[in-house]
Amino acid sequence: MQARLYKIYKESITAELKEKFGYKNIHQVPALKKIVVNMGVGEGAQSLEVLEKAMEELSTITGQQPAMRRAKKSIANFKIRRGNPVGCKVTLRRDKMYEFLDRLINVALPRVRDFQGVPSNKGFDSGGNYTLGLKEQTIFPEVNLDKVKKAQGMDISFVTTASSRDEAHALLSAFNFPFRRK
Repeated sequence: MQARLYKIYKESITAELKEKFGYKNIHQVPALKKIVVNMGVGEGAQSLEVLEKAMEELSTITGQQPAMRRAKKSIANFKIRRGNPVGCKVTLRRDKMYEFLDRLINVALPRVRDFQGVPSNKGFDSGGNYTLGLKEQTIFPEVNLDKVKKAQGMDISFVTTASSRDEAHALLSAFNFPFRRK
């Protein structure tokens, strides 16, 4: 079964963006390539239990097993040695990506306290990708609040085929991404 947002993308968003930007070919229309969810766990270098808990929660949120990330350099001020585990990440593609995006837009982000939208002027890079930072994982309904010992933040990167910020903004806006009004 196809993801709901992918079906919407194919049926209406591609035609809308093709008309808006004047593309001649359907393959020029920006698309979502992948979503990367990254959780940095600073205490993971000292306690493997904290990292395992974060990996378990990220797995519950995304529906995919996360990969452990290790430090590339030693940093004495943070008591991190090269090769120590410092976080975890998941790369979502295809149906899982669209299902996660659907849950993020319609369920998780509205659960943020005093939510007024995500900033639309920050977070875009020149290549048409968008990165969003969340302060805690408890906004996702899959996470059992009784088992959470510590609020853990995460970065969510939306990698698109768009060639500019405007194209990426139009693509995410077409998915009803809750950008903040100016």
